[in-house]
Amino acid sequence: MEVKVLNVSGKETGAKVQLPDAIFGIEPNDHAIYLDVKQFLANQRQGTHKAKQRNEIAGSTRKLYKQKGTGGARAGNIKSPLFNGGGRVFGPQPRDYSFKLNKKLKSLARKSALTYKAQESNVVVIEDFSFDAVKTKSYAKLIADLNVADVKTLLVLPAANNNVYLSSRNLKKAKVVTADQLNTYDVLNAGKLLLTTGAVKTLEEAFAK
Repeated sequence: MEVKVLNVSGKETGAKVQLPDAIFGIEPNDHAIYLDVKQFLANQRQGTHKAKQRNEIAGSTRKLYKQKGTGGARAGNIKSPLFNGGGRVFGPQPRDYSFKLNKKLKSLARKSALTYKAQESNVVVIEDFSFDAVKTKSYAKLIADLNVADVKTLLVLPAANNNVYLSSRNLKKAKVVTADQLNTYDVLNAGKLLLTTGAVKTLEEAFAK
């Protein structure tokens, strides 16, 4: 798939870049995407939820009243789950929500997500660039010139660029990652995928391994 290369002003440079069919033109696998996104979201969970059981509640263990003859149900101590302030039955406990996925499946999911973006014409390729200083205004101008200010954007760089990353950090709909950090969730969550020419080469090399 051939895509025109734009400069940071949103103008065509006359150059074109070939998006590899092995990455942007495969038969998408929806189930692989589902599993990869599910794993990503599960890994974000802290799993620190906790409710106290009756053996963890501070309180007296004295029997509240005699076993028989009261006309009411028998009761043990005040820490019973039946009473206000008692322990909770089968309450949430700390746990790890993460799970394992094979590397080949995760690779297939990423390529499927990239293919969907290409099929929807939501991939924009721009020249490699950098900022001289950290300025949110510079990044806001970049996405405005590319006519993508109203949608969520994911900019993929070939390598870390602190000035570009910090310039985008205060913009709600903008996210910047390097090619090796690219994941299925971020690709699908973005309305437009912005790739630098260097990032296209890096992705091609990474998926070729």
